[in-house]
Amino acid sequence: MADYTKNLDEACAKFRKILESQLTRVEDMKAQGDFTDYASLETIKIGVCGGDGIGPIITKEAANVLKFMLSDLVECGKVKFVDIDGLTLENRIAAGKAIPDDVMAELKACDIILKGPTTTPQKGSGMPNIESANVAMRKALDLFANIRPVKVPEEGINWCIFRENTEGGYAVGSSGFNVTEDLAVDFTVTTKQGSDRIARLAYDYARKNGRTRVSLVTKANIIKTTDGNFLEDCHKVADLYPEITTDEWYADIMTAKLVDKKRRRDFQVLLLPNLYGDIISDEAAEFQGGVGTAGCANVGKKYAMFEAIHGSAPRMVNEGRAIYADPCSMLRAAVMLLSHIGYQDRADKLERALDICSFEEKKLTITGREGGATCEQFAKYVMDTLTSL
Repeated sequence: MADYTKNLDEACAKFRKILESQLTRVEDMKAQGDFTDYASLETIKIGVCGGDGIGPIITKEAANVLKFMLSDLVECGKVKFVDIDGLTLENRIAAGKAIPDDVMAELKACDIILKGPTTTPQKGSGMPNIESANVAMRKALDLFANIRPVKVPEEGINWCIFRENTEGGYAVGSSGFNVTEDLAVDFTVTTKQGSDRIARLAYDYARKNGRTRVSLVTKANIIKTTDGNFLEDCHKVADLYPEITTDEWYADIMTAKLVDKKRRRDFQVLLLPNLYGDIISDEAAEFQGGVGTAGCANVGKKYAMFEAIHGSAPRMVNEGRAIYADPCSMLRAAVMLLSHIGYQDRADKLERALDICSFEEKKLTITGREGGATCEQFAKYVMDTLTSL
């Protein structure tokens, strides 16, 4: 047998650094205070960060709709929009970082971020294999909850998916390493603090919104330690909400049951670790019309970021179709933004306008191609509809 002593010593040293950084993160979570009270802020600063690909186009139109709806608050100084242009793929490659330092400083100077899609280079693409800007932002701003609603009234679907956003397989996704030329290792991370806070947010949402069921989704039968701890910690939180029914599902079975027309109507709130939440929320979005229709919130105690759940669609840009990109994902994210900062009446109004424009009247249709409505035309349609409500 080969002597792997040197390889193992180097691997152990790298693993120690990973564990040390995660233990520091645990202590940081323990020291956190309460959620930001937006009503108490003199000015709510909303950073508008377009990203790349179709991102700047759909983000601009979502921001225009928000500015239209918040014009009175902008005028009196309660809300301020800040443009952040530096999160392009070119800037990130030049800096050799997922988020350049100057851009990170601009993001941290805001309270809320409306963010467009960003391209993540991958191995074999010919570009530097830098970390995902989304993952980096979630970690840097501690945006621990990814919240994705999916609603298809005619199918009886009304789900809200709570995905833990800073742990699991994504926590140290760029810190895996090759132990030898034959063996590579990546890591999954779960903490009691991380599981507790996402569970409390999900159950609190269920209670406040009249939801009676929370479904915990893991692979605790196979991933026994990390998924098992997540499940155990979620049940401890569930005990504090006795009026809410809690059930358990394995991730693979849940993907199947979401396409079961009889069973899927039963689901209300889904609570999942990071990787499963990413996959299942994309599957869920397909019932609503695809990932292009779905927005999401990334919520922490100090910051919150709202975005589309889809990618930057470089093919649309390369084919000259970017102006026909569907802004509904970003507009749905804008609904969640308005709700998060305390303007639920305006959030409800925008959601109603989007339902009219997307499902009921449908005077304009987004096809992603010439012949369909442009992104700008659809945003104007939404604003015209808002005026009539």
